[in-house]
Amino acid sequence: MADGASKYDRAITVFSPDGHLFQVEYAQEAVVKGSTAIGVRGRDVVVLGVEKKSIAKLQEERTIRKICSLDDHIVMAFAGLTADARVLINRARIECQSHRLTFEDPVSVEHISRYIASYKQKYTQSNGRRPFGISILLAGFDQDGSPHIFQTDPAGTHLEWKANAIGRGFKTVREFLEKNYTETEVATKEGCISLAVKSLLEVVQSGGKSMEIGIMERGMPYKTLTPEEIEGYIIKIEKEREEEIERKKQQKRS
Repeated sequence: MADGASKYDRAITVFSPDGHLFQVEYAQEAVVKGSTAIGVRGRDVVVLGVEKKSIAKLQEERTIRKICSLDDHIVMAFAGLTADARVLINRARIECQSHRLTFEDPVSVEHISRYIASYKQKYTQSNGRRPFGISILLAGFDQDGSPHIFQTDPAGTHLEWKANAIGRGFKTVREFLEKNYTETEVATKEGCISLAVKSLLEVVQSGGKSMEIGIMERGMPYKTLTPEEIEGYIIKIEKEREEEIERKKQQKRS
């Protein structure tokens, strides 16, 4: 099987007999090995959360960012190769500025996600290139004030989600979001942030120091929570879980 696959994985432009582009699938594996990133869309807010991996003792923490602003109203989180992300971030920022100069209006979240997806797709069908080894979650607000979250992957597809996860453990987190995402839960900013933190706790073990949470509210600038604020949400979540366990025990006794 491996020998058969090796005939088709040396060039990005060659399909295998069963219709696979192996280089694209290998790029997706680079994403799966990256830090977990999640996005949650609320009524008036979008929340992005990422797993922060441990860094060297002498390394400057501020130079490591998994959540970046593309424009005043759009932010993105990514999973995969950071160097690849830097190239796409620069391209996307230029497109945002170009759109403002050309049309005198801010770019929509869908437009910039489609632009990034198209740019990625070009790298899946050209000789001498390789696919971008990252998936991206784009979150923000359109001119009408509606919140959106889009995902792009190495193949060049882009899809809109109410909530989604990419990177390490994405299946576990996505299943958690599918079970716990409700319109009632995300009706408030606090509910959205709480759901995002709960989702990351499915794969992150060391608490607030290993998370970065970014928030954008309608008409407000993007901001990040401090580790202390994240820790406050974690304490609240753990207390709610303990109360739920105790309530279930009492129900069994009765």
